[in-house]
Amino acid sequence: MQRIKFMIQLFLKEPLWFRLLISVSLLASIIFSSSYFSNTSIYESLSKLAAAIFFSAVGMKLRMKRVVSILLFTAAAICIYLSIHSLF
Repeated sequence: MQRIKFMIQLFLKEPLWFRLLISVSLLASIIFSSSYFSNTSIYESLSKLAAAIFFSAVGMKLRMKRVVSILLFTAAAICIYLSIHSLF
């Protein structure tokens, strides 16, 4: 429980733009990937792009930890590829 509180405190110390970017991209990814929007491929693509933005932002934040950063950038690249691929 203390680790969760510590992570929340670290998140709240971030600049407002970063907190908004992370929150909005995560929320958009969750909303657009829901079954309500699953009929249209553009919403699935938007969901994957929002996930890519989320992974890229967190990867930039953790760029001092190279392995984690590389994994997050790889996940972002996969999301971008899947987003483009789902449009066609």
